Amino acid sequence: MNIISDDVKRFILAQHFAIVSTVGTDGIPHSSCKGIVKINTDGTIYLLDLYMGQTYENLTINPSINLTAVDEHKFKGYCLKGTAEIVSSDKWKPDVLKAWEQRMASRITHRILRNIRGERGHPKHPEAQLPRPKYLIAITVKEVIDLTPPQLR
Repeated sequence: MNIISDDVKRFILAQHFAIVSTVGTDGIPHSSCKGIVKINTDGTIYLLDLYMGQTYENLTINPSINLTAVDEHKFKGYCLKGTAEIVSSDKWKPDVLKAWEQRMASRITHRILRNIRGERGHPKHPEAQLPRPKYLIAITVKEVIDLTPPQLR
């Protein structure tokens, strides 16, 4: 069942990254930035993780996950709560890596355009220096929370 509306999908995909939160055995939340690859028609959200660090470790023991995306300029955001499945790179469909490469190219283009407009940012293009993704996170969303203040919706 897909509980993510088309508006929420468009909003999430328009962001250059999202904050993902997991919880380890110590019960302390861990948050990290992740790039969204795609959202399937069934509402499954796919993220590629470049490192097998704390997020990976937490998900192997506790599949609960939060994905938070905000647009400060629009004063809008969503928190999507659900469960995650780790998918190893040997089980990816060919379109997954291609979608990630397209998203990275879009992020680099966005950074170049902002630099041309004179907006200060990172002097290099960090996206171009990122390693190849290590594993895929497939999120089954159970709840969508609108973070926009009610009077602004």
